[in-house]
Order: sequence, then structure tokens, then C-alpha cells
Amino acid sequence: MKISKFFISLVGAIALLITVGYYYVFILGAPQLDPPQEETNTGLKFQLASFNSQAMGTVRNYGVILPPGYNKNQQKRYPVIFLLHGGHDNARAFADKYAILDVLHELYQTKKLPPSIVITPDGNDNRGSSPLYDPDYFDGPNGKIGTLIGSELVQVVKSRYRTLEQPQFWALGGLSSGGWGAFNIGLRYLNNFHILFSHSGYFTDSNGSQNSPQQIVQQLSPEDRKQLRVYLDAGANDIDLLASTKAFHETLSQLGIVHVFYAFPGGHGLSGADIGWNYFHKHLKDSLSYVGEQFKKFGITS
Repeated sequence: MKISKFFISLVGAIALLITVGYYYVFILGAPQLDPPQEETNTGLKFQLASFNSQAMGTVRNYGVILPPGYNKNQQKRYPVIFLLHGGHDNARAFADKYAILDVLHELYQTKKLPPSIVITPDGNDNRGSSPLYDPDYFDGPNGKIGTLIGSELVQVVKSRYRTLEQPQFWALGGLSSGGWGAFNIGLRYLNNFHILFSHSGYFTDSNGSQNSPQQIVQQLSPEDRKQLRVYLDAGANDIDLLASTKAFHETLSQLGIVHVFYAFPGGHGLSGADIGWNYFHKHLKDSLSYVGEQFKKFGITS
């Protein structure tokens, strides 16, 4: 009898753990246990917007953060930064998880980034968001996400906001699978983006060389290589992602493409000053400072 009761209790405890684990990972998306602290008074506002996507055949969302003073000077035009989320995220992730408003506020205050229009696309394909797979940041059987972000959304943003037109004033970057997506899309649309960046992303994709930036970049013309400006980082804990990023850095060096590469402490995970959301929050300051340097070199002032 005692054994039977113990067995029943054990099974119940295991079932509870499975239920809680399922809810934590699949419903909540494995939230950070110690998320970045947010400053409430940034003066910046995150808004969701939508448009009718022909590429995906449905209404799609994107987030937008307009720069300080955008509504005061109706003649001024701004550079643009696209930020791509990772797996099991959406258009709100940079605001809700990585405290992007704080990052932008600090960089604007310190003049490290000229005021910019920041766009956070929903990069999920027709399968939706899941912790079991990364978004398909390309045109494939699950939808035309490459066309959506690399071309269609660019035109929507240009039509709705006061943007600078030239590709040297447009940056595309992301974190984790969004880092892969930024290069997989950006290298195909250098007529729209000249600045690309990745945080703990990867550069060789399992579906083949056609969607592996490690291969795509080697096919660029010498003229296209001269236009590119690249920022790379990866966490030391992310052994495979760090190896992929380092290999890509070595390829860029061989091709003579202007770039920087950093290996930082930490990486993916659920808790820690250099882990998970905190890693990306901290190093978005580095990548966006690099983006700001490039904007300034082409004549943008703070």
C-alpha cells in the first residue's frame, strides 16, 4: 500500500513538472528569470503597425520606434534600422524582452547613434512561432519571408516614414536565428541594406548552401564587397554559434570586407548578467554603436 501511494505521488509529481515545463517553454516562451531593468522615462514609444503583404498573402505586423523629435521637423529624413528576432519571438520581442527603448535612449543621449527609424518585423513564417524551430528567413515552402523583409517592407517603410533613401543609411541585423536571417536576406538585397549585424547567430543553414551566408558572401562581386559594413559578435557559451561566427569572420577577412568581430562572455540561457535577454540587451549597444559610426561616416550627424 505504501509503495502504491508513493508511486502515485511520484507519477503525480512528474506529471506536474511536465505540465509546468510545457507551459514555461511552449506557452510563455521560456522567459528570462532576471530580465534587463527598464528605464520608464525614455521619451521613446514602441508601436505596432500592419500592412497587407502580397509576398505572404496576409496582413503582417511590424514594430516601429520613431526617433526623438520626429514630429517636430517635418523636413528631416532619417536612417533606418531593421531588427530581426530569433525563434519563438515576434515583432514585440525587442521591446518586451531586450529593452530596446533603453538601449536607443542611451545611445541617442551619448550621441553614439544618430536618431533613427527602428523597425522590428514579425519574421515568423506560415508555420507560426515555436520553440521547436527557427523562422525561415528566406523564400521557401513556408512562405516568402525573404521578399517580405528584404523588399516589400522596405518599400512600405519608405512610403510611410521620412527615410533616407540610400542603402548606406539602412542597417539590417538580428539575434540568434535573426542574426542568420539578417545576413541571409541582407546579402541578397544590398541595393537596400549596406550595414549588416549579428548577435550569436549562425552562417551555415541546414537547408543548404543557398541559404547559408558563409557561401552567399563569397559570390558577391568586388564592388558589392566594398559597400558592405559588418558587425559580428557571439557568446563564449554558445560554442557552435561562436565557431560559426568566427568562421564567417575569417571568410570576411579573406574577402577584404570591412567588419568587426567580438567574442563576449555568456550567450543563450535563462539567467545571468551575460546570459539570454541580458546578453542581447548589453550587446545591442555595441552593434548599434557600430551602426551609428557607419551612419556618421556617410554624413549623418547626431
